[in-house]
Amino acid sequence: MNLHVLQHVWFEDPGVIQDWALENGFTITSTAFYNNEPLPDIKDIDLLVIMGGPMNIYEEEKYSWLIDEKQFIKQAIDAGKKVLGICLGAQLIADILGGKVVRGKHKEIGWFPVRFKNMENSVVLKDLPNEATVFHWHQDTFEIPPNAVHIAESDACSNQAFSYNYGKVVGLQFHFELKDQGIKRLVEQCSDDISSGEYVQSLEDIVSGVSNGAANNDLMKRILSNLMRIN
Repeated sequence: MNLHVLQHVWFEDPGVIQDWALENGFTITSTAFYNNEPLPDIKDIDLLVIMGGPMNIYEEEKYSWLIDEKQFIKQAIDAGKKVLGICLGAQLIADILGGKVVRGKHKEIGWFPVRFKNMENSVVLKDLPNEATVFHWHQDTFEIPPNAVHIAESDACSNQAFSYNYGKVVGLQFHFELKDQGIKRLVEQCSDDISSGEYVQSLEDIVSGVSNGAANNDLMKRILSNLMRIN
């Protein structure tokens, strides 16, 4: 089994997703767009994971690789591959599936609860709690795409997650994947994003909230295992 990672910036890596993949016997390959690395052949991929990043999905003039990336993600979805998008990755999937990506009413940075929805019919959410305190870092948000299932919401952002194609495709606006070091790197590289706002925590609160990280990482592993059980 092969896991392929699409990575947009060096400091947003797959985190605990890599741990899960190694524990489950996956070969891991990646395309680092920031290093102009090439995309693989779709047929060589069993699971595609699309990471986050500070860019927006509509910045093709600045990040020309976004054009090829969107085409590649669409090919993977059309081929029935398992696909997981996180933050920017989820926004890219939503756009490809016909859901608009727009500026959210609130910037959401820090540790805030999300509530899971439609759990009774979702294989992806099997054995997850009804609510979890998760790590957020975003301003843009997505509409739930046509024919997708809305599976999470928060007070700041109603559309936090969706699934598509019977759960084979999943978009998460929040970050279950980040380990402690990954959160530290994100804070160091994107600290200018931290400003006043109802749903923007202080640096001190972000750091103190890292105690939630292990539980978040466990939930990421559960989602990945559930995803791979879907036929």
